[in-house]
Amino acid sequence: MKKEEIANNKSLTVYSLNSEDKEFLLAFFNSKIARYIINIFNPTVGVGVGDIVKLPFLAKCKNLSLDELAKRAVDISKGDWDKSEVSLGFSELLLIKKSHGYSVLKRIYKKNREKNNEITQELKFIESDINRVFIETYKLQNELDHEVSLEEVSLTCNPYYRYAGNRTEEELETLLQCDTLKELVSYAIGCMMGRYSLDKPGLILASQGETVRDYLAQIPEPSFAPDKNAIIPLTDQEWFPDDATNRFRDFVRIIWGEEHLQANLDFVAESLCLHAIKPKKGEAALDTIRRYLSTQFFKDHLRTYKKRPIYWLFSSGKQKAFECLVYLHRYNESTLAEMRTDYVIPLTTKLASYVEKLEQDKDASTSAAEAKAIEKELGKLYKQQAELNTFDEKLRHYADQRITLDLDDGVKVNYGKFGDLLAEVKQVAGNNS
Repeated sequence: MKKEEIANNKSLTVYSLNSEDKEFLLAFFNSKIARYIINIFNPTVGVGVGDIVKLPFLAKCKNLSLDELAKRAVDISKGDWDKSEVSLGFSELLLIKKSHGYSVLKRIYKKNREKNNEITQELKFIESDINRVFIETYKLQNELDHEVSLEEVSLTCNPYYRYAGNRTEEELETLLQCDTLKELVSYAIGCMMGRYSLDKPGLILASQGETVRDYLAQIPEPSFAPDKNAIIPLTDQEWFPDDATNRFRDFVRIIWGEEHLQANLDFVAESLCLHAIKPKKGEAALDTIRRYLSTQFFKDHLRTYKKRPIYWLFSSGKQKAFECLVYLHRYNESTLAEMRTDYVIPLTTKLASYVEKLEQDKDASTSAAEAKAIEKELGKLYKQQAELNTFDEKLRHYADQRITLDLDDGVKVNYGKFGDLLAEVKQVAGNNS
């Protein structure tokens, strides 16, 4: 028995000698009747074993229709949870799986939203029907209303339940749209890392030390190939052709085609600007996506995985001269050396060349306003150069150590092995950093 399966006062468990009673008991304990009676015994937040055993259980309530309703409610709830990347049952992103034969992402999202509304309404009806049966049996029609509000239908696809607070329907819908498209970006990163694949559902590379060779053993001809070393740059400018932004563009193109590529990127960018990041007037869609990846993606990733990230953000510092994601399961003792050789050292050269060009442009400029703008950009680049040099020294030091990980130690311990090379190290590793 796993630790999380052990029953205690905070994890109450009900056992039945008859396995056929499972669905009926689920229906009963999740009904308004059970909550109503428990609140009489114990009006506090915590529910104890004694409160459960006091429940007046009427066996005459048991009927086949309740069993079937409970089974369907479980199926709906499980299906909803399995749409989440953090579920053990997650196999592929529904937005991609259920494209309804369309290539325009905005239309696909709308169709998925309509389907999720239907599912939410179905569960609402089921829960109301279960309540009605129990309330009538217990003759509490004058005390309880069998109807269930949308806020009580506990599905992630239901924005009325998912987002707390007094929000309008429009606010709820924009929150859901933004989060759904953030999930698309996260899934795309997973495909870049080799964790997922467009060609096969479920986890692909999710064990320590797995490589592209292991990936190709499962998927010999991938439509979207994983990164060779699971190092994905997240730079605020396009310094590398294989950075996260460019690869995301390729990801969208491969799934939905070239014809609607720009419209689909526009929809992603517009959705991200609903809540994740602030819109910037005149900004191209790909630049908006780049800005999200550079400034907000890792924060959202930390939130999704409860401060135990599977993609680790190596960062040069607050100037963001260089940042990249590394997939925990594909990290090996050569990863830092490859990061330095493939990205950090080349970026040092690229920055120097760009600075030299801007300095020449400034000297040749005849416009005071233009010269001032160039000078401002140069000031930023000088800081980034200094930061990158410091980061390179630290990176070389840790690369020479050829650090190994033991995933059995957990993310918290392993994350702390890299000093301040990693972003948000205090949040993740705490005192282990």
